Amino acid sequence: MSLFVALSVAQSADYSQYVNVFLGTENGGNMFPGVVAAPFAMVKLGPDVTNFTTDAYSGYLPVGNITGFSLMHESGTGGAPKYGVVSQMPVLGAVPNPLVDLGTNRSGPDQGAVGYYKTSLANGIIIEVAATEHAGFYQYTFPAGGASVVVDVSHVLNSFRGLGWGQNYTNGRFGIMRDGHYEGRGTYNNGWNLAPNWDIYFCGYFDAPATSSRTFSGNGTTLASYGRARFTTGKMRQGGVFSFNRETVTSRVGISFISAERACQNVQKEIPRGTTLKTLSNTASSRWNSEVFSKITTTETNSTILTQLYSSLYGMHLIPSNRTGENPLWKSHEPYYDDVFTQWDLFRCSTPLMHVLQPAAYEEQLRSLIDIWRHEGFLPDARSSNYNGRTQGGSNSDNVLADAYVKGVRGAVNWTDGYAAMRTDAEVTPPNNNDPIALDSSTKEGRGALPDWLRYGYITPTYSRAVSRAVEYSVNDFGLRQVAMGLNLGADSAKYLNRSRNWRNHWNPVASSLNFTGFVVPRYANGSFAPYDPLQCGGCYWKDPYYQGLPWEYSFNAHHDMAHLIDLAGGPATFTRRLTKMFEPGIAPANKVTGGMIFNPANEPSFTTPYLFNFVGRQDLSVYYSRMVAKKYYNAGRSGIPGNSDAGAMQTWLLWNMIGLYPLTGQSTFLIGSPWFSQTIALAAGKTLNITVTHTNTNANATVARSSNNSSSNSSSSDAAYYVQSLAVNGKPWTKAWIAWSDVFEHGGTMDFALGAEPVRWATGELPPSPAS
Repeated sequence: MSLFVALSVAQSADYSQYVNVFLGTENGGNMFPGVVAAPFAMVKLGPDVTNFTTDAYSGYLPVGNITGFSLMHESGTGGAPKYGVVSQMPVLGAVPNPLVDLGTNRSGPDQGAVGYYKTSLANGIIIEVAATEHAGFYQYTFPAGGASVVVDVSHVLNSFRGLGWGQNYTNGRFGIMRDGHYEGRGTYNNGWNLAPNWDIYFCGYFDAPATSSRTFSGNGTTLASYGRARFTTGKMRQGGVFSFNRETVTSRVGISFISAERACQNVQKEIPRGTTLKTLSNTASSRWNSEVFSKITTTETNSTILTQLYSSLYGMHLIPSNRTGENPLWKSHEPYYDDVFTQWDLFRCSTPLMHVLQPAAYEEQLRSLIDIWRHEGFLPDARSSNYNGRTQGGSNSDNVLADAYVKGVRGAVNWTDGYAAMRTDAEVTPPNNNDPIALDSSTKEGRGALPDWLRYGYITPTYSRAVSRAVEYSVNDFGLRQVAMGLNLGADSAKYLNRSRNWRNHWNPVASSLNFTGFVVPRYANGSFAPYDPLQCGGCYWKDPYYQGLPWEYSFNAHHDMAHLIDLAGGPATFTRRLTKMFEPGIAPANKVTGGMIFNPANEPSFTTPYLFNFVGRQDLSVYYSRMVAKKYYNAGRSGIPGNSDAGAMQTWLLWNMIGLYPLTGQSTFLIGSPWFSQTIALAAGKTLNITVTHTNTNANATVARSSNNSSSNSSSSDAAYYVQSLAVNGKPWTKAWIAWSDVFEHGGTMDFALGAEPVRWATGELPPSPAS
């Protein structure tokens, strides 16, 4: 079969059948199961559920009352809910007071697929939805006797955590036009990123005249007006009630950040009158197949594995949101993306995979980051509702830009501006936004603890998250070194390489834990180290020395300086034992996800750790532990990811495990693991990476002892025999436990793996690079 024919077959196949849109919606995964018509679509139409105790981060909860179906959501995020705006709520019969709680329970579980979602309410109303990139489609099936649809401009997703991160409705405008359609605007603020007021405009049509349509306005549950006023405006709740005496009603709603007129244009262009639910659903499925799912094709037939593969590809493409042409803040010819949530979560393995699978969109996202810096002064680490915030650790857009640069991304990216944006992060302290959760410095953007970093070369406990920030600032500075070196800025290259080693200044060689010495710990202005238990991190949150990770975890995170780290840790043999200790159960009681294992698959500081055995010649252990994590903590069900998806970060970790590689962001290096199956990955400009897997008989003379706890109850050959026996890259024998971008991604390539049940010492070549050592 020719390459052209193979790609045509791949693009015509229906991979969407394997997508479980509910994967990761439970057990804290926070995935959005509703309709997203295309990768990065602005509209995300789905249910909003409340039980008045649990935050519905993506709008969805398996238990609770439906309070509406709204057009804007995040997916897989934590902190607090965002959006849940531009909502419709169907209600049985008349609506005497649209301001009261109209929430209704469901008669059974929701149903969903790519491009389609269905909810059946306990009162007999059925809601089915589809969407386009800037508009949504509702199809209601009503019981006999009539029903109403309520549009409440004040509707948002609430937060019940008590941290002050709840969203607020502050102002609105709603009107019913002479032809019966409605228009309006809602103004909202706050949420996890502490955003100031922002506006969204909407424009909605029903396919048949309502028997009655009325506007309403009021405070709390008390009506100020309920009648035929053409427009209501102000700080009170605003909206409309549309009543129908028919079995089926459809509604089309567009949104825009620019104007109600633009919202009307969006819906009329993308969902013209007469469009059917089936047409929209089929179009969405076709787009996802051609633009995303066909990027990785395989001869694998295991339905569970295929569900994990294509559901993960789907989950990693839900956000950020492509809002090019919908930027209300400035006019620009550059692309504009929002809902970056957050680079702290994404830079390790998500943005490198986005580069591989979506090179055009990836370049647009890079250009958008730089354009935000041009107009707002800093790169975002997180951004939502057109506002930067929050920064959990370092200025990690620096890492994203550096990774793109060293892998040759040029195109329309202005790298002079890109480097200037990175240098702003490295040299300019952002104004303190006085975030109550961490008052010491800015959590909005940039590097809030930069004064200490520049003065001491480390970060004192004056600043929250001091140690984890220091480790990340080192990686950020290494990113600047990489770009400066490429731009022939010799002085900057040397300066930032030196600064990238400052994580070492937090290394206390006498700090001890579990019979190992040397850990990154807090350090005072006088140079002394704070006495600190490496198995503790306080609450591992905003005010603590470490963010979402233990000292044990952060002590492995200088991935640009691994050779020096291995020396500090006691050399290769001791380093290997330390890494192995990360995966023993019962050591860290606070980690309930893993039963006391220090390694935490639910938080990003541990993501790279299983692969670090490659730096000490034990690629077999990287394979064993990374495969153990993937098989134990991921599955194809509603609880299929180990905690919060973090905007697809968990999904991309699993996808790299399936591919058999792992990226080191800011470097061109990929650590070699073990692929789950043979596969073809579509790259830019029609190139491909073909990975083949053959299973061989175990080498009777295996030179590496099997780990004492290495047993498997899995039955498939890929689970029973996954150790690399040999590897050929581009047809030639390969003895290194790593490859470079130029080896198989830049021009395409092949990787042919022979796998077996016993580990062998095949990777006898040069160790992975350690460029800052």
